Amino acid sequence: MKNSIKILAQISLLVLLISCGTKENKSDSKEETHERLTDVTVTQAQFKNEGMTLGSIKESSFPDWVEASGMIDVPPENRAVITAFMGGYIKNNPLLIGDAVKKGQVLITLENPEFVEIQQQFQELAEQLNYLKSEYERQQALVAENITSKKNFLKAESEYKRSVATYTGLRKKLQMLHINPERVLQGDYTSQASIYAPITGTIAETFVSKGSYVSSADPIMEIVDVAHIHLELEVFEQDMLKVKKGQKIKFRIPESSDEFYEGEVHLIGNSLNQEGRTVTVHGHLEHEGRTPNFAVGMFIEAQIETGETTAMGIAQESVVDMGDAYYLLQLQQQEGGDYFFNQVQVEIGKTRNGYTEIKNTADFSKGAQFLGKGAFELIKEGSEGHSH
Repeated sequence: MKNSIKILAQISLLVLLISCGTKENKSDSKEETHERLTDVTVTQAQFKNEGMTLGSIKESSFPDWVEASGMIDVPPENRAVITAFMGGYIKNNPLLIGDAVKKGQVLITLENPEFVEIQQQFQELAEQLNYLKSEYERQQALVAENITSKKNFLKAESEYKRSVATYTGLRKKLQMLHINPERVLQGDYTSQASIYAPITGTIAETFVSKGSYVSSADPIMEIVDVAHIHLELEVFEQDMLKVKKGQKIKFRIPESSDEFYEGEVHLIGNSLNQEGRTVTVHGHLEHEGRTPNFAVGMFIEAQIETGETTAMGIAQESVVDMGDAYYLLQLQQQEGGDYFFNQVQVEIGKTRNGYTEIKNTADFSKGAQFLGKGAFELIKEGSEGHSH
């Protein structure tokens, strides 16, 4: 009886071991199936009809660059902050942010009773000048004949020249207020003065509203001419000696797009920003007429090309970015006209002129071939298939 129980226990253990082994084999089989799912087969007809290509990893030239950041800006002569020559109340302010203005256009009208007082002083002094001039000339003639004292002559001369200086100053002040002195001499006074646009551009900021009072120190509005925008970049101290005039700049607006635009180093600052340990680099845009309507103040990320290095790379269309990693489709064999590929992960570096640097070339045999055109679609389809 004991022997029977022992035999039954051994048989049960054997059945259990066989069962476990079968499960393990099934699990291994599933893993192998999952690995095979990463493989891609392309028929000869598919390869030809879709214009697919094969390529290999080979030596290519890639740029060296330094990273920089900054903003879109305009030259100082393309920016104007409008202020009043004299204080006054805003009588008319018809322009809004974004409005286009031309040089010489009326921007705003100020009103102030002091403008009238200046005109009165100017006209009164103009009338006195005729008398003061004649008195000066009369005293000059008398002193020449020793009829009058030199003291009387000097007094007349002083009063006349002082009045001429005051007259000239008032006339200039009226011109700066854009009030016509000739109309004032005719008694045509005004309590208003207009401010004109000093440059052609667009209203970027307005700081006042109708009826408010502005002093001569208060900014009224800002005009920016974006016809000639440029790049103001900050380069770190350790990279500044690599940067030279004429070097290419690639930049993008990270908040708006991943598209890169081109520029060129135009000026390099020679003073160090102590706070950030950076140097300012001024860049000009290439193909300025074909760039989008950049707004002044936009933040940019840039790369300044400082030279070239040689590295191993492959055609950019072969490399597929899956978000968390980069992949290639490596040709395993070609049989019966069909192509058999295996999806392999790669480490990439720089990209230039349609080629991407491959850093883990030691993982591949010399002469290995990879799918070029069509790789993205096949890897994406395979990824979507796995997700289902």
